[in-house]
Amino acid sequence: MPGYRHGFTTRVPGIEVRSDKHEALRRLDQIHRAVRAECGLGAMPFLTAEQVHGNDIAVIRKPQGGDRHYPACDGLVTDQLEVCLGIYVADCAAVYLVDPVRRCLGLVHSGRKGTELGIVGCAIDLMAENFGSIPADLIVQLSPCVRPPHYEVDFAAEIVRVARLRGIEKIHDGGICTASDLDRYYSYRAEKGKTGRMLAFHALLQSPATPDRR
Repeated sequence: MPGYRHGFTTRVPGIEVRSDKHEALRRLDQIHRAVRAECGLGAMPFLTAEQVHGNDIAVIRKPQGGDRHYPACDGLVTDQLEVCLGIYVADCAAVYLVDPVRRCLGLVHSGRKGTELGIVGCAIDLMAENFGSIPADLIVQLSPCVRPPHYEVDFAAEIVRVARLRGIEKIHDGGICTASDLDRYYSYRAEKGKTGRMLAFHALLQSPATPDRR
């Protein structure tokens, strides 16, 4: 889509990640930075959430002067240009939300607990309250995540169901299960907690070809 850039990293061969989350992320950080740079996002402030398996979401309404980590939340929504949102996952879904009419976006971490707490619905509500988004205009994309039979709950299906109930028609889910392909993805479930993380990232760019219709 003009004016938006998003991506999702996969498993990085040759980097040992059978450690705790913070150490795994430290070892992967250089690669993740390089991927963002290759996508033209390396110079942007990089904004991440703590990811505590809740449904709180940070609303970013002001320009950001540098990288920032938002505590006690599992998602980010913004209408700010030239900032890169980031969520780390290894079985949970990263859910991308885009409003191409009012030019805003969101990125949330939705695993079993977050899905039960309705985090995607919370993101939709916050985009409506803060940016004037209308659900029928929104586009939703799910990242690869764990799915049955490797996990007992199909939370991806629940995310899609909730989005449809909220009036979103454009919902994309490739149906990829992280636990089914350990050559390509990290899986907390399949690797018993000792694994790396994939990075989901999402940014709103300056785009003369896509007018701001607010």
